[in-house]
Amino acid sequence: MSENRLAGSPSAYLASAAHQPVHWHPWSDEAFREAKARDRPILLDVGAVWCHWCHVMDGESYEDPVLASFLNEHFVCVKVDRDERPDVDTRYQRAVQAMSGQGGWPLTALLTPEGQVFFGGTYFPPDGKYGRPGFRSVLEQIRRAWDEQRPHLDAQALAVRRALSEQLEAAAPGELASSLLDDAARQMARYFDPVHGGFGTRPKFPHPAAVCFLVRRWQGTGEAGWREIAERTLEGMARGGIHDHVGGGFHRYSVDERWIVPHFEKMAYDNSELLRAYVEGAAAFGSAEFAEVARGIVAWVRETLADPAGGFGASQDADVGLDDDGDYFTWTREEAEAALPAGEFELAAAYYDIGTAGEMHHDPGRNVLFTPQPLSIVARRLGLDEAEAGARLASARARLKAARDRRPAPIVDRNRYAAWNAMLAAALFRAGAVLDDSWAGEAAVRALERLRAEAPASDRVAHAPGGDADLLEDQVQVASAAIDAFEHTGEAAWLDWATRIMERVWAEFADPEYGGLFDVARSRGGEGLLPVRVKPVEDAPTPSPNGVGALVFARLHSHTGEPGWAERRDAVLRAFAGAAPQLGLHAATWLLAADWVLGPVSHLVVVGSPGDPEADRMMNEARRAALPRAVLRRLVPEAGAAGLPPALAGMLATGRAPRGYLCIGETCLAPADSADAWASTLRAATRTP
Repeated sequence: MSENRLAGSPSAYLASAAHQPVHWHPWSDEAFREAKARDRPILLDVGAVWCHWCHVMDGESYEDPVLASFLNEHFVCVKVDRDERPDVDTRYQRAVQAMSGQGGWPLTALLTPEGQVFFGGTYFPPDGKYGRPGFRSVLEQIRRAWDEQRPHLDAQALAVRRALSEQLEAAAPGELASSLLDDAARQMARYFDPVHGGFGTRPKFPHPAAVCFLVRRWQGTGEAGWREIAERTLEGMARGGIHDHVGGGFHRYSVDERWIVPHFEKMAYDNSELLRAYVEGAAAFGSAEFAEVARGIVAWVRETLADPAGGFGASQDADVGLDDDGDYFTWTREEAEAALPAGEFELAAAYYDIGTAGEMHHDPGRNVLFTPQPLSIVARRLGLDEAEAGARLASARARLKAARDRRPAPIVDRNRYAAWNAMLAAALFRAGAVLDDSWAGEAAVRALERLRAEAPASDRVAHAPGGDADLLEDQVQVASAAIDAFEHTGEAAWLDWATRIMERVWAEFADPEYGGLFDVARSRGGEGLLPVRVKPVEDAPTPSPNGVGALVFARLHSHTGEPGWAERRDAVLRAFAGAAPQLGLHAATWLLAADWVLGPVSHLVVVGSPGDPEADRMMNEARRAALPRAVLRRLVPEAGAAGLPPALAGMLATGRAPRGYLCIGETCLAPADSADAWASTLRAATRTP
């Protein structure tokens, strides 16, 4: 079988289409040159390897030789992996949404040879079903309109371009004030689901940054309502089917408001931020349940995504074939009964609600595992001691996983994207400290070491190894994780790397006129909609690069005391201060950055020589403390005070080591001279007003 231009692509999604009879181009100048030379419209397909309906449309339409022949004659066809080219996806998603009111994957857009959108949608069935027009019929109409109504299509494309330019300008300047944080928290509360946790109805997405923001508001104000929303949301997700109770980690989102039936793909970026949220919940609330959920995420990352050479893959697919819908992750009652001894099956069936009638529409006998009742209630109903029930359940879960591991598994996308690797590394640093998991911290360091080794320059990272995509998200996430590595290891090279990256971010991505950071370097051009300026402040779905960038500037200022970092931090925050509070849920990362400025920063400094076990214990206590806006520093007496801010130099000058210093804002507590005294100091400081 012949292959098209996608053969050999590093993208798993593009490579999966290499055998299709469509003459696909990757996103390239060549595709646009051909469209202009032939005067043909461009069919743009944007999807991902984890996307169920992308595979369905591939199988139904793009593998049909008759339809492929029609496409090859009348269109120039371009296929894009949204994970590989988020800059393309962002612009064309918004363009299609502006035109049709819908977005998602697969994204199907029709473009002029110059790359302007004149028609678009998402999934199109081949012959019309699900209330959607048939793809062949749509293409026939487009072909006729291209030949007979070209001026109308050109006008449509121009209108979409104008609307897009207005939509993508998210900056709205304003001043920072504590009232912004309160207003945003109240806006989140209006969408809170008090019954099931989370925000809104269906489909329901996790919003982990919003959870972390509300934890921060509770820590800062003592307002019980913010804690209730955060806890209830973490509980609802943990107990629902969106949580993989057998293999750990979380699926992408839930199609229902109860968190039961998910879209089964599992993303590195979702799990990194959910790991952070559950670790913060465990640390702030002392929750053993949240700690256990976090351990499950770490276990899934370790088993499924981790690369032995360092770094992490991008995702795990939902399905094995076109006709299945999460079958790998779900169970019939008979399958569960065959995997478990009678006593374990009785308990697991009751606890995970494994019945003869399941939750999956395509196969009503298949059950999504979720936990509608606490184990204590289930154990009492079955006449079991709770401790015995816990041990029996753990055994059942291990047997279910072993049975599931024998099934054909959905593919894992092994591509390592810089931002997602950095996000996982950052979350693993925190998880390793709070959960006392040495692998997590070691894996985080290895991932960042590999990113640094593969970086095309000392002040820049590429989106993917060997690539040349220069995206803001990658730069700020890697810089943020590098600061975490500095706090974890004490090695100044990590802080230096973060500094170099952020100096370039300011030079290449900042908008000198209106403030904020563009998602690509100012000098970057390209075909189609790529030159359209985007300053992302929403978490959609990954954390806002402007929010992360402001946080990194804030942390660099806290570490160095250099006023330039504070000026850049404030410039980014002020650029969106007029809009972000109203965005609420969708701008939670920006709100966390604003909170860093508006609340007191906690400086945790440990003075101690390398290898000093008491100083090491003190650093471990500092890393796991549930203090907001925390800046960690290990000072080594033998290294001297050269280059240190005056306050840190003064801590070294006392000559006392090991010693722990905690300063919250402008107030410093009495130093601690032992690990036990230091732990007591940190515990006292974490009490909420």
